[in-house]
Amino acid sequence: MNNISNKLKYTTLGLLGAIALLAIWSFIEPKVLNTETETAKIPNLPASWQGKQIGQISDFQIGMWAGNPDTARRSVNKLIAVKPAAVLISGDFIYHATPNPEPKIETAVNLVSPLVEAGIPTYAVLGNHDYGMSSKSAQPNTELAERVETALESAGIQVLKNEAVKLQLPDNDEPLYLVGVGSLWANQDDVQQALSNVPDSSSRIVMMHNPDSFEKLPANSAPLAVSGHTHGGQVRVPGMPQWSWLRFVEKDKVYADGWAKGFGKPNNQLYVNPGIGMSIAPIRLFCPPELTFFTLELD
Repeated sequence: MNNISNKLKYTTLGLLGAIALLAIWSFIEPKVLNTETETAKIPNLPASWQGKQIGQISDFQIGMWAGNPDTARRSVNKLIAVKPAAVLISGDFIYHATPNPEPKIETAVNLVSPLVEAGIPTYAVLGNHDYGMSSKSAQPNTELAERVETALESAGIQVLKNEAVKLQLPDNDEPLYLVGVGSLWANQDDVQQALSNVPDSSSRIVMMHNPDSFEKLPANSAPLAVSGHTHGGQVRVPGMPQWSWLRFVEKDKVYADGWAKGFGKPNNQLYVNPGIGMSIAPIRLFCPPELTFFTLELD
């Protein structure tokens, strides 16, 4: 009887110890920046763009209590060191910024402005928190979003809302289009308008904040699309991104991390960046912050 009791005691202590270690690690993991390098194949990609890299970061969530600005800063420094052909930032610069948003907006802009100062073309879309929306049922704060956009644009970061721009390399006029889709929760994601000035046969990359906007893209319109929003689920089972805390609390169709296989229309591909910041609780578990580099190849 004593042997059984001792085994139960040691098993319980072991489980409690493991839980304690996981809890401690969940506060440490946000400081661990994961760098992913992916290959993206794009039809009709101009020869000058083949082999070039595009960087993506997402979801700083500046204003989150015990947030993650140091990791955001390290991601920017690494981008500057690599110097890709362009950097894409897929929204949620701030988090719960009202009633005094200016310090949060200023912090977010100061984090990303070194990219422009380093001569890297930098583009962004806004996310739901940039509209002050913590849920889909919240009223979008368009004034707050305009303040975020104005501050970013003043720093040289082009904010796209349902529009496309031509990305061009120095001393080369072969364009690659970048299509920016507006915030889904703010009811600003008009994919038809975003694509309206992009020639059908042109090479393009599509950027959005919420991955659910991807379903609205017509077939063959987004050989490479990137998004953020999900934070990778934030807390999940190792190696199984579909089993995450986010999966249980979000009502969206969530694709938490990496390539969203089987999602969207034919010949469209979406990559979901797990982002840098966090929401609700300042923890990550088996879901580190991510900086993503895409190497472009002709399909």
